[in-house]
Amino acid sequence: MNFTRWSARLPGTQRRTAARPDRVTPPQPPSAAGSSVPAARGEQPEALAAPGAASVPSAPDGTVPGSAAGAPGASGGGTEGHPTVRGLAAQDVLGQVPGLVAVVHGPDHRIAYVNDAYATVFGPRVPGAPARDALPELAELGLLPLMDQVLRSGKPRTLKARRTEGLSRSGHYTYTCTPIELAPAGAPEPPDEGKAHAGADDDGPARLDTKAGPDGQAGPDHGGHGNNDRGNHSSNGSQAPPTPPPACGSAADPAPHAEPQSEPQPVSESTAYGTPAAVRTATAAPPAGRPAPVLRGQPHRGVMIFATDVTDQVEAAERLRSSERRQHETAVTLQRSLLPQELEQPDDLRVAATYQPGGTDEAVGGDWYDVITLGAGRTALVIGDVMGRGVRAAAVMGQLRTAVRAYARLDLPPHEILQLLDGLATEIDPNQIATCAYAVHDPNENRLVHASAGHLPIIVRDADGTVHRAAEPTGPPLGTGGWVHTSGSVPLGPGATAVLYTDGLVERRDADIDDGISALERALAGATGSPQVVCDRLIRALGVTADHDDDVAVLVLQHPARTGHDAELFHIAALDLLGGVEAAPRARAFASGVLASWRFSTELHDLGVLAASELVANSLQYGTPPMRLRLRRTDRRLIIEVTDGNDHLPRRRQAEPADEAGRGISIVATIASAWGARRTPGGGKAVWCEFALPPGRPSA
Repeated sequence: MNFTRWSARLPGTQRRTAARPDRVTPPQPPSAAGSSVPAARGEQPEALAAPGAASVPSAPDGTVPGSAAGAPGASGGGTEGHPTVRGLAAQDVLGQVPGLVAVVHGPDHRIAYVNDAYATVFGPRVPGAPARDALPELAELGLLPLMDQVLRSGKPRTLKARRTEGLSRSGHYTYTCTPIELAPAGAPEPPDEGKAHAGADDDGPARLDTKAGPDGQAGPDHGGHGNNDRGNHSSNGSQAPPTPPPACGSAADPAPHAEPQSEPQPVSESTAYGTPAAVRTATAAPPAGRPAPVLRGQPHRGVMIFATDVTDQVEAAERLRSSERRQHETAVTLQRSLLPQELEQPDDLRVAATYQPGGTDEAVGGDWYDVITLGAGRTALVIGDVMGRGVRAAAVMGQLRTAVRAYARLDLPPHEILQLLDGLATEIDPNQIATCAYAVHDPNENRLVHASAGHLPIIVRDADGTVHRAAEPTGPPLGTGGWVHTSGSVPLGPGATAVLYTDGLVERRDADIDDGISALERALAGATGSPQVVCDRLIRALGVTADHDDDVAVLVLQHPARTGHDAELFHIAALDLLGGVEAAPRARAFASGVLASWRFSTELHDLGVLAASELVANSLQYGTPPMRLRLRRTDRRLIIEVTDGNDHLPRRRQAEPADEAGRGISIVATIASAWGARRTPGGGKAVWCEFALPPGRPSA
């Protein structure tokens, strides 16, 4: 079967052929009357026309008028019988847009058009009025200068998520100002007809310049001739049927006898009277008897303001920010609750600390610090950092801090404390590691004994202003296991200051950490004042701000140099216990004389002599030489301590009625405020007790 012959006879083949300029179809003679098969070319059967559509006569060449390339309906991707973009009225499109649309023109931004959505939110507007007076909602948002920029630059501008108070509702809108050209009525059609009707040039602003048709709606303008009694011609020179004359009062041919109203009417329900013809084609036709003034001249430049309601997005973003803010506050509260709420203040040291969480999210870190009084005037200072961020790191930090306080009560050397912490960190979380520095200050020796598990070195400033790092043996972080830590010491006499810190203070992404430590040394050299003042100055000198990306913990301790009256409140007296049984009465006489010279009350004097006698008797019975009695007073307590060469620690026990011994430690624990025992670094032990002094200077 010859498909070519039959396909040429199928309906619609003519139009597809005519739409292709590379194929020119010669006219065909009309088919014989009564033929049951329509002609293959040049005819369209009326039976195949769309329902309700008028019969379209054929041109002499057999083609349908307006079907040639470049004619209306041939461009825009549409097919015959369906509207194309060019055939749609701008008012019909903008009036149905849910967004708020307003069109202004001229340097004063006079109102040309507002759609129904805009009038619903802000009320109707008077056409021709300047935007500064007629659009106060835009003036309050600062859109007028933005619209000036759009007119000057020819480029669109956007103002995002601004709150606007409207008549029907208030919300947040994003405003986009786009430059457009408003062609007056009677202006010639641009040469590139299809491009102009598409709505925008490649390099220029968008155009709302579709000509008004006979019915007052947007329609094509063929060759710039407008609507006249001469028929328009197709691209092949054939004459199209004449168009009917426009109705009276239409936008294209205003009634000659209509009297224009003197007062402008509000622009509402997508109407825009008294505006350039281009905008009038985007709006409904004026009512009967009311003419639409025609502007002649060059195209007007204008701005189309399109407002999108983004209230839901703004509220959702605000809820998200509030949730993140609450989570961050919760995490910081958890972090701070795990840190000491109030630092203990030892008798011989002045201590201050600061903690600053890093970043603005909820992922806080695991930095911590603590000050623990060990008794007998000794103080433990600890600082650490759990690797990672978040609640998990903070939880591990809390467990380690609690364990440090428990181990510190054993009064062990610093390296043994870290050894215990290493095993505990492995049990808490095998995948979690932490760094820690533990130091003990003994006022009797004026030294700081310390150990480090992967932590940064302690910085010390001596009384003469010399700043140096503690030369400490540093072991691996906690949680690695299989390492034996060791302790070191650094002098910390009167007038000296020491700083313990975490890596957030000195570590930067763009610099070596040694440079940060050197900067800290320089900052400490010039930082004077109380420990809290020194903390604040170090934070500022190292450039730590509220949006710092890592947690920062700083612990500053000072051993003040006391003079005058304060110096009189701090005394130390010591006696070496030599000989046999005669050492006990000699120790009692020494203690009685010292306490009397310090002008303690009679009650405190007697309790102190009794405690010294019992401790010396216990050392003489169970200890080994060398033995020594030491009495020390501060502004807050009296400390009595006895050392010997035996490392066996005494314990308090309940003596039986028939026992002749075992009551000395019980007596000391009963009369004293606190007591304890510890092993000394060189071997042996120290047993001590202390009495709290009443407030104020004691008197005899």
